[in-house]
Amino acid sequence: MNQFNKSFLKIVSIAITLCLVTACSNDYDLDNLNETIFVRHKNADMPAYIKGNASEKVFLITLHGGPGGLGFDFLGTAFSDIEHKYGVVYFDQRGSGNSQGHYSKNELNIDIMAEDVLALVKVIRHKFGIDSRFFLLGASWGGTLGTATLLKNQSDFKGWIEVGGANNPAGLYNLNKEALTTTANNQIALGNSIDFWESALALVAQVDPIPNVQDGDLLNFKGFEAEIKLVEDGFIDSVENGIEDNNSFLVYNRLTRYWNLNQVEDILIYNNGQFTTLDFTSQLSKITIPALFISGQYDLRVPIASAQNAYEIIGSEIKSFKIFERSGHSPNFSEPERFAAEVLNFISTHK
Repeated sequence: MNQFNKSFLKIVSIAITLCLVTACSNDYDLDNLNETIFVRHKNADMPAYIKGNASEKVFLITLHGGPGGLGFDFLGTAFSDIEHKYGVVYFDQRGSGNSQGHYSKNELNIDIMAEDVLALVKVIRHKFGIDSRFFLLGASWGGTLGTATLLKNQSDFKGWIEVGGANNPAGLYNLNKEALTTTANNQIALGNSIDFWESALALVAQVDPIPNVQDGDLLNFKGFEAEIKLVEDGFIDSVENGIEDNNSFLVYNRLTRYWNLNQVEDILIYNNGQFTTLDFTSQLSKITIPALFISGQYDLRVPIASAQNAYEIIGSEIKSFKIFERSGHSPNFSEPERFAAEVLNFISTHK
C-alpha cells in the first residue's frame, strides 16, 4: 500500500471516529430540527418525529393518549410555541400510528411499551450526543405509560409532566361516575342542557357497579359528549383555539393507522383487560424527579381527582399542580398560551 493510500485511510478512520463520538450531530440543524428516527425494539419498529429548536440538546418526549393515538396528536399552537425553545419528540408508540410489527398478547403490554420509551432515549443520545437531556410528557393514557417508564428508570429524565394522565386506570370507572354525577347536578341546577345532563345521570345509574370495559367505554364517551356541551354552554374554551393546519394527516398511512388501532385496543383493553387492573398508586412515591401536573377543571374522561391523588402521593420534593379552569381533557388545545407557558417554565427551571 503506497503512502497516499495510507494517509487517505487514516483520514477516513479519524473522520469516522469523530462522527461516532459526536453522534454526527454537526450534520443536523439543531436550531430547526425536522427529523424522523426509528426505534427497533422487541419485534417493533416505531417512528419518532423530532421537531423544534434543540440547540441546547434539551428534548421533550411526548407520550400520546389512547391506547392507539398518534404522536402528532399533540400538534397545535401550544407545542409550536414549545418547539421555538426546545426539541419536541412526537413518538408513535408500539401498536400506534405508523409503527410496524406483528404483536402477540405477550408482545403488546405496558411493560414492553415502557422499555420502548427508554430505548427511544438511547437512540436520541446516539444520534444527537450523550449530553442530550430529556423531559417526559404524558397525556391521558400517556400518563399511564409515562408512570410505568419512570418506575423502570427515572434517571434518564430531568422532569415529568402529566397532562390529564391516568396513573390508576382501574380507578377511572368510579371517578368518571362521580365526576359525571357532580357536573350533571351542577349544570341542571343552572338550567343548562337539562335533557343531556339527565341522560348522563341515567347512564351512571344503569351501568354495572362492578367496573368493566364495556360500561367504562360508555362512561368515557358520555364524558366526551359532556365536554362538548360544556363548550356550547360557555364553561370550556373550544379546542379550536389551539388547533393549527399542520397537515399531519399526510404523515400517516391510514391502513397502518387503523390496523394498529384495532390491534392495540383488542389486546391492551379487551384481551389483557389492563384498564380494569392497572393501578400505580402504591408505587408513585418511588418517583422523585421534579413533576408538573396539569388538569382541566372539567375533564370528565380522566377527572381532576385522579391528578390530585397522584400529586399528593408522588415522591417528588419539587412538584406543582396546575388546574386549567377553562379546559376539559385537552388543556393544550383549550388554553394553548397558558399551557405552553407552564411547560416552558418547568423545563427552563429544571433543565
